[in-house]
Amino acid sequence: MKSKVQLISQIKKEQKKTHMHIPLIVLLILTLILSVLSVTDLEWEDKISVNRGFSLFFYGLVFFTVLYHVLNNLLLRTASGQKFMKTYKLSIADVYDISNKQVSAVQAIFCCITGITCCTYSCTRDIMRTSHFISEAYAWFGAAYFLYDIWSMYKVHNAKTIQASMNGDVKKGGVKFLSYLKTHAVIVGHHIFIGAFGFLVITYLRGGLGDCFFGFVYLMEASTPFVSLRGILSKIGLKSSNLYVINGLVMLGTFFICRVAMFPCVIYLYARTVDLDYISAIRSLPNGCKISILTLLLPQIYWFLLMVKGASQVLKGKVTNAKKKNLKNTH
Repeated sequence: MKSKVQLISQIKKEQKKTHMHIPLIVLLILTLILSVLSVTDLEWEDKISVNRGFSLFFYGLVFFTVLYHVLNNLLLRTASGQKFMKTYKLSIADVYDISNKQVSAVQAIFCCITGITCCTYSCTRDIMRTSHFISEAYAWFGAAYFLYDIWSMYKVHNAKTIQASMNGDVKKGGVKFLSYLKTHAVIVGHHIFIGAFGFLVITYLRGGLGDCFFGFVYLMEASTPFVSLRGILSKIGLKSSNLYVINGLVMLGTFFICRVAMFPCVIYLYARTVDLDYISAIRSLPNGCKISILTLLLPQIYWFLLMVKGASQVLKGKVTNAKKKNLKNTH
């Protein structure tokens, strides 16, 4: 009974804020403009000061949080959004999950823009010492995404728990934020580590070296929009569609190029720069760098193999269904 009251109360709160998406969109655009304006006075190779960095971090936190709310509003509080929800039988928890994936895709696009800029500028000059301010600027702005995403994942989890409570699958209602942090310590710890470690490496620990190579690290996010689209298509029941298969193949190819093949290519680029053969170039790398490369590469290989397995199963299912359809037509 308590969970039903919670859900009804949540629905009423959503309905009361019918036109909230308009001021939120204005705030979203304003935040993005302020972020860009905060770095327009910099020369290409300037460093980001701590004060400027905290401003970018704040803008990033506001931007990603507001974007999440805007996407939720467009589905929950507009006529076209509610029609979309009704067509695909989406719950509030589904909407939260879809919005989370969309924000993830936007963050990945920002990373790719940063990576392309770094590679275009730094890799065409002294690839070891040339830097573009955008790499540090987005490290500050993007670090905020990991904090936002912890909160966003909690919102999704909480909505799913309330929904399950409504269906009688669980006895409790919502989940407290601190309880979520405790029960999901691994994924929360992963977000904090990746956000903090990546930020520190790009802004301080690298000592201003290797901006070109970090451009390629940013480009690792190129597959994320396709991963997000895959999850969204599955959520709205289009897992058996041709679009799902095509997106999956593009995701697989992009993931391999940007997350697996990228590593040996970057090492080759480094070997050419320092005028060493491939093996000697690897040996010349600092131990910390070798460990970082392995830490990044091994999970990518594992996930890629899982993706290949999943893609083969989907394609096998498509072929089987096509054969069954042809047999029916012949009879």
